[in-house]
Amino acid sequence: MDLSHMLQDLQLGMAPEEGHSPAGPDALLSRPVAEVLLHVQEKLKAPGLTTEQSEAILHIVEQLFRLGDRHWLFSECCSNQSTDMTREYVDFVSSLTLYAALPLCENDSGALPDSSYEAIPARARAVSSVVLALVQRHGNGGEAVSSHCQATSWVFLTGPLAPILCVFAVTHMQEQAWTSKGSRTAASDLLASVVQAGDWETTSQLLCGKNNTERQPGVLGSILEILQADLKRDSWKRNQATKHVFAWILMQVGRPWLTDYLEKVFPPSLLMSDDYCTDNQVLGVRCLNHIVLNVPAADLCHYNRAQVLYHALFNHLYTSEPQLIEVVLPCLIDLLPMLEKDPACTGLPRKPNRYDEVLRLTLIHMEMEHKLVLRSVYAKCLGHLIEKMGIVIVRHLKRLERVIIGYLEISDGPEEQTRLAILDALEKTLLIAWPRMECRLSALVQSLLRLLCDLSTESLPPAVREELVTKATHCLLLLDHCTQGKLKTLLKDVDSSHTSTSVLRCIETVTMAQR
Repeated sequence: MDLSHMLQDLQLGMAPEEGHSPAGPDALLSRPVAEVLLHVQEKLKAPGLTTEQSEAILHIVEQLFRLGDRHWLFSECCSNQSTDMTREYVDFVSSLTLYAALPLCENDSGALPDSSYEAIPARARAVSSVVLALVQRHGNGGEAVSSHCQATSWVFLTGPLAPILCVFAVTHMQEQAWTSKGSRTAASDLLASVVQAGDWETTSQLLCGKNNTERQPGVLGSILEILQADLKRDSWKRNQATKHVFAWILMQVGRPWLTDYLEKVFPPSLLMSDDYCTDNQVLGVRCLNHIVLNVPAADLCHYNRAQVLYHALFNHLYTSEPQLIEVVLPCLIDLLPMLEKDPACTGLPRKPNRYDEVLRLTLIHMEMEHKLVLRSVYAKCLGHLIEKMGIVIVRHLKRLERVIIGYLEISDGPEEQTRLAILDALEKTLLIAWPRMECRLSALVQSLLRLLCDLSTESLPPAVREELVTKATHCLLLLDHCTQGKLKTLLKDVDSSHTSTSVLRCIETVTMAQR
């Protein structure tokens, strides 16, 4: 069936034009393209329209873009004379994206049941196919057109269309309740086509611009303008996709471009992190961490933004949600250098500062924590914090020692992530605060030897056991070095008749080592 006959269904309901019969199969093609696009929008909004009928209409429009005359579709002369083609296509594409838009949530929970999104994947897939056909056909600049007409070039459409298409594609390409494998693939193909049609190489170039030139500016500003209305305090929860689109877009933008949009991305990120829902808090903190890593300290400290951010993150340390602590502590560690001088270069005497506040509160929570998942999260961040603070950790050695000994005593499963992380933290402590280790030699040696004995009896994967033994042995060697060989003397008194072979091998490694 050719294109003219496929368009017959779309003629119904259009007023006949002088000289043309409404029943003729070419009636639509003789009208301005703006009328056809408007007619399609009206048919999609018709009450009682079934999903099958909508998909049939969209399929016809897709074929219209793929097979229709390019001059009729994109030129601003002949039947399209005095028509703002860019405006017409922007309105049409906006209408299509609304057809596949998510239902809004009217309550404060910001969540709808998954059943509310049942129709969205199919609609998104159909709309993606239509818009993909439009982008590909319009981007085919090598196609011949009538010699007396000048077809609109892609550059006149990419500015207004790219932000709309980017938001739509990102909405439906992430793994969420309103997407399916097919809709995600279609949305990804659409985004890739937009990047290619605009002569960009990556999505980051699409957002930030190519080589930061005026000739090919990015569309990040326009996208943030589109999202701005849905990112206000009283509206950001109504559409579940908005926060995920914002976060995805933000993560694609790095230095130096993000600084120019700090005023637009910082408030929504802080707003999400301040929510009562843990998932929203985690998403907001991830956005804030990306901002911290990609915005210069001077800009972030302007208007006390960094100070506000520190207090917001510090308050999150009182939570007991592992997934939130997992993102809050790294973000704080990245933020502290912007607020405090390097602890190693602050001069004498070194006054307690925010580094001490964070480490003190972290150690207090670690010492009291009994949940294995949360203990593992704390342990993984402890070594990084110790490394950042340097020698000033001597203020906290008493509590730090109790935490290390307590965490080495308890196994957290076959992977032993907590013990491995704590051994890393102990190693960094020994390397940094070695002058203060002699008075703690007895307690630390007993803890490490007890760990080695436990490992000889516990059922663990061989690779994990070997890694733990290696790290524990290395810590014993560092302790011996810190105490100028006193550990060797203590280890000689170990009763070998009641000690396992693996422990004896470790002791032999330490005693035979040369300083």
